[in-house]
Amino acid sequence: MTPTTVELIAAVLFGVAILHTFSAQIFSRLERSNPRHAGVWHLLGEVEVVFGFWAMVLIVAIVAAEGPKAATDYVDSRNFTEPMFVFAIMVIAGTRPIIQTAMRLVRLLSRAIPLPGSAGLYFVVLSVVPVLGSFITEPAAMTLAALVLANSLFSRQVSNRLKYATLGVLFVNVSIGGTLTNFAAPPVLMVAGTWDWSLSFMLSNFGWKAALAVLANAAGATLLFRKELLRLAPAGSSGKNPVPLPLVLTHIGFLAGVVVFAHHPAMFMGIFLLFLGVAAAYERHQDRLILREGLLVAFFLAGLVVLGGMQSWWLQPLLTRMTADQVFFGATALTAFTDNAALTYLGSLVQGLSQEFKYALVAGAVTGGGLTIIANAPNPAGVAILRKHVAGGVVSPLGLLVAALLPTLVAAIAFRLL
Repeated sequence: MTPTTVELIAAVLFGVAILHTFSAQIFSRLERSNPRHAGVWHLLGEVEVVFGFWAMVLIVAIVAAEGPKAATDYVDSRNFTEPMFVFAIMVIAGTRPIIQTAMRLVRLLSRAIPLPGSAGLYFVVLSVVPVLGSFITEPAAMTLAALVLANSLFSRQVSNRLKYATLGVLFVNVSIGGTLTNFAAPPVLMVAGTWDWSLSFMLSNFGWKAALAVLANAAGATLLFRKELLRLAPAGSSGKNPVPLPLVLTHIGFLAGVVVFAHHPAMFMGIFLLFLGVAAAYERHQDRLILREGLLVAFFLAGLVVLGGMQSWWLQPLLTRMTADQVFFGATALTAFTDNAALTYLGSLVQGLSQEFKYALVAGAVTGGGLTIIANAPNPAGVAILRKHVAGGVVSPLGLLVAALLPTLVAAIAFRLL
């Protein structure tokens, strides 16, 4: 396929955006050293702003090259359901009624594990919550896990090494933990209907392997940092009054409604607006809604949709030239540089693929979902919640990559050798 001028520009800007993501810490340092223009450097240092910023540059380039109508038509052709959904689910899942309920369940399960200190709670958050992503969707699981970790671990005196290792395991486990069903993980959702992948197919081909890998990664991280975790007393309750049960059930109903109508933005945004009204009416039972964090993540994902929509001219031929083994490892590597759902979507457009090729493509895409911030849609949500607890207030992309390598290898072994 011969790319157009605009497609070439989009590919260059996509590469620039990736480099910008890995350079976010440079802008954070410039913010501190150059206070006169601190606002600009702060904006460019926000990881969640990167893809939205360069997507806007692309739109300006399309206007200059082909006119305003071409730019408008292109944006109108994109599907922004996922950014809107992640925004809504993040805000609802981050409310006091939901978090208090999640913390109670996590503590209840952790008590059943004979591990002192915070080791039991740590293991439960990294193993059980990611697998819940197969039922409540991956963005909701990521939001809950990140908020529980922020309250019980990251806000306390623990090493930066533990924090990065936790991020690596969490991101990989959420990416693979959503594959027990055919409706919760974005890369699976992109192909399930086209390839007729049922719930039983997912459980028998992906689910049990993913569950084993999730448990192995969580156990490995707990064992590796056992001394630090055993010394850390379990986090107590927040000290805030328990939320009344009817309000808890109402919030769970809102969360369930958004999940059920995840592919119908008019429905789930209507539910979300009703939720905002209830939250305002019972403000005394709420903490600050994470609207800013949710909007930044939505902006990031929307930018990825705009920039990623013009990468098929080189991604699709690259994928279709590979064997099943090559596509597994190729998809794992490519996912580090583009959203894994984009890869599987491109695969769903190709006719005549073997069942082995299809499995390898999706397995590789979810395996690499923890390597970078852009690899899996829920990752920016985790970064937005936890980054303020990391040294420097910025999650280092290189640090995340290194931390995710070993759990990614565990996932690769599970999907290719079991």
